[in-house]
Amino acid sequence: MQEETLEVGKILAVKDYVVEVEFLADSKPRIGEVLYLEEEPSMKMLVFRSSGVSSFYCISLSRVEVLYRGAHVVNTRQKLSIPVSMSILGRIIDLFGKAKDGLGELPDGEELRHLYTEAPSYAEISAKQEVLETGIKVVDLFAPIVKGGKTGLFGGSGVGKTVLLSEVLHNILNKDKEKNVSVFCGIGERTREGHELFHELDKTGVLPGVSLIFGSMGDSPSIRFLTGLAGASVAEYFRDTKSRDVLFFVDNIFRYAQAGNELSLLMNTIPSEDGYQATLSSEMATIHERLVSNTKASITTIEAIYVPADDILDQGVQAIFDYLDSAIVLSRDVYREGRFPAVDILASVSSALSPQVVGPLHYATALQAQSILKKAAGLERIVSLVGEAELSEEDRVMYQRATKLKNFMTQDFFVAEGQTKKLGSYVPLKNTVLDVKDIIDGKFDDASSDKFLNIGSLKDLEKIERHVQ
Repeated sequence: MQEETLEVGKILAVKDYVVEVEFLADSKPRIGEVLYLEEEPSMKMLVFRSSGVSSFYCISLSRVEVLYRGAHVVNTRQKLSIPVSMSILGRIIDLFGKAKDGLGELPDGEELRHLYTEAPSYAEISAKQEVLETGIKVVDLFAPIVKGGKTGLFGGSGVGKTVLLSEVLHNILNKDKEKNVSVFCGIGERTREGHELFHELDKTGVLPGVSLIFGSMGDSPSIRFLTGLAGASVAEYFRDTKSRDVLFFVDNIFRYAQAGNELSLLMNTIPSEDGYQATLSSEMATIHERLVSNTKASITTIEAIYVPADDILDQGVQAIFDYLDSAIVLSRDVYREGRFPAVDILASVSSALSPQVVGPLHYATALQAQSILKKAAGLERIVSLVGEAELSEEDRVMYQRATKLKNFMTQDFFVAEGQTKKLGSYVPLKNTVLDVKDIIDGKFDDASSDKFLNIGSLKDLEKIERHVQ
């Protein structure tokens, strides 16, 4: 009876986590629908793309040891969905909505959200530009984050992407806990890092407003890939159903592209530029075009982007640039110099850095600071060869101001207090702009450059100098 009412196909091949199936009947499964093994319904797979007129590539959602050629699969005619409700705040879940934090099972979801959904139409999208203050000096001044926009944190391994991401989450979510919620989507990162983040958010008191969804490094590429889509679905739930402003954090969006590449290789797809899948651009569009603001609420996306071999021209990295409003580039050279956050100021950009959005004073101050830093970068080689004393008086003053600016952009983080044993600081944007203007104008030319390291505002510098005296 079952075979007459449901669509039944058979397995043609099993290649690791990719299963090729065939449906000879007139009715064919659709992309995103779930199939299950007839003899073991717990073994499920997702229709990913077609491989022929009647055949399809599916990605496994569970173990593959029980699969074999010729086995029958049944189409549920249902799309893969994640159960969502307010109860997932403060919890760690997987892409199926199951609890992964050892705190007991979650109650039944309020609604089901499909992992594959259409992006909002242009008429529904809100295009208003408004700066979201983070309290992090270098970010707020040189690459301000746009509320409802997308920000990328670019960097190689070990330069502080996750710490910066966590600090932004901590600072923004603490400002308006009633209106803001956060979704943290961990794609392909270490389980240890997720465990540490969970306890750090709990310790700092922001965990009740954060939902964490993880597909870790040890999971299959199909789980890692779909975790990104599940995270977007959770963010859409809070935006559309609950009318809450969402901070959507992704660590790491490059792993989403990488998981898609692994699946593509198993599907015998001819690679494109840099060896990546030919569908890379469309896969990036699938997730990014959904993460927008509408008339109900906003989704502000902040994503860490791993830069392989510190090559920012890598195609997997470049495919993300088109969707970003702000790009914050972390530099290994800055990190080696001991400045944290290790932001490359001259490489970081934001569409919000305009007089219409941030105001004339902020805009002019940021441009003046960048100009000084560019000139100082041109003098670096001269200083390294013959010393600072050989510069002209004008160049020496400018070079020293640039050094003070770079040092002033360092800051202690709240989320790193356990490691550094130093109290974190939140610096209002207004204070940052005025302080940087004072440095540019030469009001602190008599102070030594090292005193500008890891302070909040310049009032802290004045306290240090009074203490020394």
